[in-house]
Amino acid sequence: MRGEGERPAYAAAVRIVVSAVDGGAHLRPLADGAGTGDRPGAAGLAGAGDVVAAGDLPERVRRLEEDHRPRWVWADTATTYPPLLRAGVRVERCHDLRLCHVILRNAAASAASALATGPDGPWDHATDPAHEPTLLDAVGPALSAEEVLAEHDRQTAAVDAASEPGRLRLLLAAESAGALLAAEMAHDGLPWDREVHDRLLTELLGPRPPAGARPARLESLAAEIRGHLGAPALNPDSPAELLRALHSAGVEVSTTRKWELARYDHPVIAPLLEYKKLARLLSANGWAWMDAWIRPRASDGRARFHPDYVPGGVVTGRWATSGGGALQLPKQVRAAVAADPGWRLVVADAAQLEPRVLAAMSRDSAMAQAGRGADLYQGLVDDGVVDTRARAKVAMLGALYGATTGESGQLMPRLVRAYPRATAVVEEAARTGERGGVVSTWLGRTSPPPPASWQQAQRRASEPDATDADTRRARQFARDWGRFTRNFVVQGTAAEWALCWMAELRLRLRSLGPGAEGGAATGPHLVFFLHDEVIVHTPAELADDVAAAVRESAARAGRLLFGNFPVEFALDVAVVENYGEAG
Repeated sequence: MRGEGERPAYAAAVRIVVSAVDGGAHLRPLADGAGTGDRPGAAGLAGAGDVVAAGDLPERVRRLEEDHRPRWVWADTATTYPPLLRAGVRVERCHDLRLCHVILRNAAASAASALATGPDGPWDHATDPAHEPTLLDAVGPALSAEEVLAEHDRQTAAVDAASEPGRLRLLLAAESAGALLAAEMAHDGLPWDREVHDRLLTELLGPRPPAGARPARLESLAAEIRGHLGAPALNPDSPAELLRALHSAGVEVSTTRKWELARYDHPVIAPLLEYKKLARLLSANGWAWMDAWIRPRASDGRARFHPDYVPGGVVTGRWATSGGGALQLPKQVRAAVAADPGWRLVVADAAQLEPRVLAAMSRDSAMAQAGRGADLYQGLVDDGVVDTRARAKVAMLGALYGATTGESGQLMPRLVRAYPRATAVVEEAARTGERGGVVSTWLGRTSPPPPASWQQAQRRASEPDATDADTRRARQFARDWGRFTRNFVVQGTAAEWALCWMAELRLRLRSLGPGAEGGAATGPHLVFFLHDEVIVHTPAELADDVAAAVRESAARAGRLLFGNFPVEFALDVAVVENYGEAG
């Protein structure tokens, strides 16, 4: 079965369920894959099966990890793991009950399970601790040991009875591994050079101004904008004021977005676009951001950016962030992401990940062949589908995102003829969404149903007194939701591949060097993730080994998901001293 072609390297023979009790935590050993209904133990698991005081928990976990390499089953990695990391303890595997509950609650493959059909409960609400979790409350103080064990039972039963349990098991393992990675990257931090960051900001914006004042470059641009618009009191940071001034000057835009402003030929456009770009930099990654997010490491004072990742924060399974903007570090400041002395950054990104995933999902051999090598878009040109690489990109993005007009719409028939299996997958996903149905990724994450507004529009259009406007509105709602489901299956499956890639890479990195000392990583370790891009911070002498591990892990992730189907997940890999050098 696809999704079961290889046993994940992060599988484990023994599980230990961690739950909160008065004054500490209860550790319950279980046989791998077993439910807790009959409470099977794991013979010889010294140190598990009893209540551990909060202060003794890190050492107990460390000993069990070293001796048995279990899979830890706990309520929520985001609250449980950080206190262990601060105590210098790292684990290899876990099962995150809360993240996995969300997947199983909504997956079509487990829709008939008791977990999916039951009423809302504590597992359906995300944790939002008001303070930094401690070892006492990290393992879930609001959930009893019995409830944690019961949830494990429900999840085990839901997967066992699912239509394709192998895929779901891999998805839950990958999601849980991602949660460990998110916590570790937040703990370790992305190496950062504050002096370089300050220099880059100064070069672009001018010297750091007093609090509340504009930097010199922005002030100069603001004066130029006011002059062109004849508005000496204009605040260019106010969209309402700016729109009024633009209209008075004959620039009849409906918004101040870049794409709309760029359509007009007026002397104000160039300085206004430059102002907006630099103002965005100042707001998102300026001096205030640096003060808030770049902190010295306690062990040696070296600066780190500690991102706040949210695994599964997007319905497709992509990550989000709850602060810091880790998913959008602009090129202007990337040179400030600098390796420590004697270390290097290994930067890797997957080229055209979503089209390659689509080729693998659809078993479209022709499209997979076009992707052999570094550039799938050029492969479309070489196949004679389109005449230029730029048009190939437009055509493929149109297929993935449902563009039906303009150049994308004109090129779509060529893709259908050249790659009928691949295009059929996204077209069927779109039709399902238009009908109000749900679609699933390769491993089984399922899209949400259409919102209430969609349902209301369809009902209104079916009523006897419906107007033409009602019909048009319903069709537009259907098309919009179809575009969402079209992309959901591909973007979600790409997110699954990325999780498997990182999970495999994480384990390979652990084997290359010592893991951690006093809570800080001492060997190669992942420090950044952006959908299809990763950064590893590594001792310089291991950089080539890390680059090889990055490539090997990508290939392994492809085999885990798609078996022996000949799709190539091409990577651009660079060994650099700072992120800006990676291109």
